[in-house]
Amino acid sequence: MKHSLFMAAGTFGASLLTATVLAAGDSNLPSAADTPLPLTSRTLRNPAAYIPPQCYTKTQDEAGRAHNPCYTCHTVPRRPNYTYDADLQLAYDFPEDLAVNHWTNLFADRSAAIRDTSDAEILEYVRTSNYFNASGGISLYDVLADPPQEWDYDGNGRWDGFRPDVYFNFDAQGFDHDPQGNATGWRAFAYHPVPGAFWPANGSTDDVLIRLPQAFRTGLDGKPDLAVYRTNLAIVEALVTERDIPIEPVDEAALGGIDLDRDGRIGSASKVVYDWAPLEQRLMSYVGQARDAQRAGEVHLAAGLYPEGTEFLHTVRYVDVDENGDNRLAPRMKEVRYALKRLWVDYSKLEAKAAAEFKEKRDFPNRLKTVRGNLESGVSNGQGWAYTAFIEDASGELRPQTYEELVFCVGCHGGIGGNRDGVFSFERKLGSDAFQAGWYHWSQKGLRGTPERRLADGSFEYAHYLASNGAGDEFRANRELRDRFFDAQGKLKEAELAKVRDDIAELLFTSPARAMALNKAYREVVREQSYYLGREAMLAPLINVHEEIEPGTETGVREIQ
Repeated sequence: MKHSLFMAAGTFGASLLTATVLAAGDSNLPSAADTPLPLTSRTLRNPAAYIPPQCYTKTQDEAGRAHNPCYTCHTVPRRPNYTYDADLQLAYDFPEDLAVNHWTNLFADRSAAIRDTSDAEILEYVRTSNYFNASGGISLYDVLADPPQEWDYDGNGRWDGFRPDVYFNFDAQGFDHDPQGNATGWRAFAYHPVPGAFWPANGSTDDVLIRLPQAFRTGLDGKPDLAVYRTNLAIVEALVTERDIPIEPVDEAALGGIDLDRDGRIGSASKVVYDWAPLEQRLMSYVGQARDAQRAGEVHLAAGLYPEGTEFLHTVRYVDVDENGDNRLAPRMKEVRYALKRLWVDYSKLEAKAAAEFKEKRDFPNRLKTVRGNLESGVSNGQGWAYTAFIEDASGELRPQTYEELVFCVGCHGGIGGNRDGVFSFERKLGSDAFQAGWYHWSQKGLRGTPERRLADGSFEYAHYLASNGAGDEFRANRELRDRFFDAQGKLKEAELAKVRDDIAELLFTSPARAMALNKAYREVVREQSYYLGREAMLAPLINVHEEIEPGTETGVREIQ
């Protein structure tokens, strides 16, 4: 399948109009009851939809104690991410127009809907797929072959964006296959979920898949070659994580004469050695046809960066519960998110861009970010990536996300210190000691039994998050986790933490009752189509979130992490 996002790269900028913004002082500020805008609209009802709701969290409690969930995103970066934003842990550094929190769904009371919806009803809903049709085909793929007029941004009668083509039919190496058994190129991988919002305990399950371009899947003879593809994926993993990656033994000569294990000879290799220091003439190479594409300058290689043409697919789903009470992926998808690396941006350009953004923020502190894109081509993060996505319509079927809904993606995948080339998940992939070396989908093996991730200093990541944040979610609204992991004085219970070290499900899973309540709450947002007011599942109006905050106000956090 050709990907029209890639093909449209040359016209990407030409079709980008300036977004219409409703000012913060406008008497017509949006409410859930507003008349919906056309899907192709470029109006921003929230003038800075790229600033996530979590950034309005009250980081000081009534006793004056500081809570710091901010460090997971805003931190000291690792090159080639040059966005230093760790100081955002210390103050609410908003432009003046954003003193008022536009994410008003955080304060909505959905208790009546939760109470009036039975568990049986919501279970039937989340267990009904909105991705596959009755014949096993991908509903969106078929619809997008002849898209509704209201989805056609440029009016050319066709869909110029990504058409979902994953069948979630995985083999023992995590590779996806269509109903005829043909490989789609997608490969699932398991990872440690980022602390906070993406835990099932806080309302959603999710998964991530990666796909490299055709040249990375093709041998020197021009034929599809699984050994070539596996090896190139391992090379990308080595570059992103900056560590050696064990692989199944391969013949280096057949892959293009690349000394993968750095043993000084071309023979059999059982690992990809990370050894990249171009100023010292220590270089690395892809294999198969990607080797030739690299030598021709058609694709590039550098530590911490994905090659151009890399794709990620991320589904966000409701929380289902199995017969043991464990959380699992629901068949129904809240969102299908897609990222494509359209072009290569090297270290010098990334550093210059970060410096320019820092200077603009200093010189024009109240100027909002301009996000380029539209619902078909996706939105740009300014670092070579385009993001597009689908989300439930009021009836629960998937539709394209609007420009404003896509701008929301840029907040996390754009200029923050906490990601790696705009991506969170792949750097957090489980290693070679995990089931299938970490190459598997959660439907093949769930989170249960996954050990806790260790940080560089040897500490445990989730324990560190709980200690820093004083809660199991950014909003400190998850009472279930608070009661289990903290005592009455707010101190962590070591016995409970010890359980998490060998099994993160002990922390990340929620009870069946809470799972159903979270599903019910989120479905009300779907029915309202009020995503622009916030798409988090909230069981009650939040109290630990500012409805309004003076820009520059200190957070109470005293030490940058």
